[in-house]
Amino acid sequence: MPLLSAKDREYVRDFFNKELQGKVELVLFLPAKAEEARASRENPYLPQMLELMQELTGLSPKLALRVVRPDTDPEVFALYGVPLGAYPVLALLGEGGVDYGIRFYGIPAGYEFRTLMDDLVDVSRGHSRLKPETIRQLADLKTDLDFQVFVTPTCPYCPKAVRLAHQFALESPHIRADMIEATEFSELANQFNVYGVPKTVINQGAQEIEGAVPEEMFLEAALAAAAETG
Repeated sequence: MPLLSAKDREYVRDFFNKELQGKVELVLFLPAKAEEARASRENPYLPQMLELMQELTGLSPKLALRVVRPDTDPEVFALYGVPLGAYPVLALLGEGGVDYGIRFYGIPAGYEFRTLMDDLVDVSRGHSRLKPETIRQLADLKTDLDFQVFVTPTCPYCPKAVRLAHQFALESPHIRADMIEATEFSELANQFNVYGVPKTVINQGAQEIEGAVPEEMFLEAALAAAAETG
């Protein structure tokens, strides 16, 4: 039985037809086939993630899915900075294989499904919807920043934080932004003392943002982290 209802599939298909411009490749990192049954017991969202991405990419000729596994494609994990043993992870690549540093650790379900849809549009266009002043300041950034945005699918405030982080990554080659589903990656959530979501961690704790904040505050935290670690 499909994860997306017929009504949802029709809505998403129309949305993609209207909004997508260039092609986008969705690279899905999954465990080795021999480990899949065990990994799926530990994380029941694994098979759903694959099914959801297959359904989604089937709704537009501008979307393509590539599944990579550590036993057959270990170099791809290294290329995109995905740790072996981290599953599922999704990377979005723009036209010509451009990697904007946008990642989803865990299934983008619930409120985060809309985040994925909007990200796909931005990646297909190669630019964000940030304010001009934010884009200007991000263009001047010279320090590498790693954003980790912890979320849960039922959090209505989390998409704003994820969207800001992903758009920051889209506008700067020095930024990588990971959405991290806190229940699927509970060890990471515990490591950074995530007791509520969204929580954004920049450069392993150089700066932290609790909750969904305005774009200007998000930029302020990013620049502060750059000044502290640059």
